[in-house]
Amino acid sequence: MTTRQATRRKKLRREAEGYLELGLPHSALAVLARLGDPTALDPHALFLWGEALRCLARFDEALVPLLQASQQNPDDIRVWLALGWCYKRTGRIEAAIDALEHALPADPDEPLLHYNLSCYCSLAGQKENSLRHLSRALALKPEMREMIAAETDFDSLRNDPEFQAICRGETLAK
Repeated sequence: MTTRQATRRKKLRREAEGYLELGLPHSALAVLARLGDPTALDPHALFLWGEALRCLARFDEALVPLLQASQQNPDDIRVWLALGWCYKRTGRIEAAIDALEHALPADPDEPLLHYNLSCYCSLAGQKENSLRHLSRALALKPEMREMIAAETDFDSLRNDPEFQAICRGETLAK
């Protein structure tokens, strides 16, 4: 690939990224299509493609480029978070949990990973794992506590005393 081609591809990726930031996923997909063969895209372009499809609620379709991106760049937690999001919305909670567990070694102190893992574990009936990850997420970023009331993924735990204690910021003895 020539320097000119590489510069053009980088510009197109930035343009697609900009469209996603503006909430224009259709435009992002149109720009990404100008990169050529989707199977030959770099990990960042694959992530952007998957993100655009995810934003359009085309979750099954989004899994294809996101899985490719995860194989090419296994340390990009954004890819794993997007995969988890799509798996959850396609009814594959165990796969969502697996995706985020793959991301943890890359950034074990990322609160969003722990928060989303807590949500997915709650949905899967894994109370202890859910509480452990929720506690970790809140320790890393206490302001996430504000999200819990509106989070329907925690409905099965709402009356649980341990869950309530974590939500109040109490440390549980184990």
